[in-house]
Order: sequence, then C-alpha cells, then structure tokens
Amino acid sequence: MKLSYKSLLILPALWFVFISATVIQSKDIWVTLSLVTFESSYDPEFMMEIKKPKVSSAVQKLDGTQIEVEGYIIPLTGQVTQSHFMLSKFPQSTCFFCGKAGPESAMQVFMKDNVKVKISERKVKVKGTLIVNPKDITSLLYTLENGVIIE
Repeated sequence: MKLSYKSLLILPALWFVFISATVIQSKDIWVTLSLVTFESSYDPEFMMEIKKPKVSSAVQKLDGTQIEVEGYIIPLTGQVTQSHFMLSKFPQSTCFFCGKAGPESAMQVFMKDNVKVKISERKVKVKGTLIVNPKDITSLLYTLENGVIIE
C-alpha cells in the first residue's frame, strides 16, 4: 500500500493523539474520573434532596475497560488484610468519606481471586476493570473489579 503525501502529514498528528491519550490515562486517571457533574433533585423514596451524577463521555468510554489507578487504601473493616476495600485519590484524612472530596475521588476495589491486601498508609497502584455506576445512588460511582496491585 502506498501512502500519499497527505497521509504522511496526518500520521504524526494521529500518533500524537494516540500517545497523548495513553499518557493521560496512565499518568493520572483521577483527572478523567473527576469529569462528573451533579444534579440535585428531590427523591421521594429517600424523602430528601439527593445529588445524581452525570458522567462525561470521557468517563463513559472508560466503563468496562482495564485501567491503572494510584491511590490510598481505605479499609472497610478492622482487619489487617482485605480483598475488598476503598481506594481514594486522597489519604484517609481528606478522603470522600471524611467530607473533603467528592464521590468521584473514590472507588471500591474487589481484588482478583479474593487476594487479600495488607492495609497500609502508602500510595499503591492497582490495575483492574473499571465499572461506572451513574444510576444507583445507593452504590459507589466507581468499582474496580479483578484488581491487582502493581506497585
């Protein structure tokens, strides 16, 4: 196949877009995950005002894909090791549950094969499949399934 002069001019631009998207995703996925707005409305079932998330198209595109994300483990129980835990963009003192950040800054993680992870205060990197949940307000917005600690 012969490439035309115009094709040769477009190729560098396409590579730049591809490489930029890859770098952005791997560098800090939390930036993309934060592209969420919230709409307040009264919910008769809960008898109170609630905030429903509206995720951006960039976030929707990540649904069901494998991502790598860095964050801090927030334990869900008092156990030293857990296979299901919260991962927060921020340390526990400023995490979503402590009122300092929004729900888009945390996700629940289910480790692959129920591997238990030792709880620590150090930042970790986890790889897994992202599930986006903008509809069920009784669950978290993000879940990472088949998680594996890679750093």
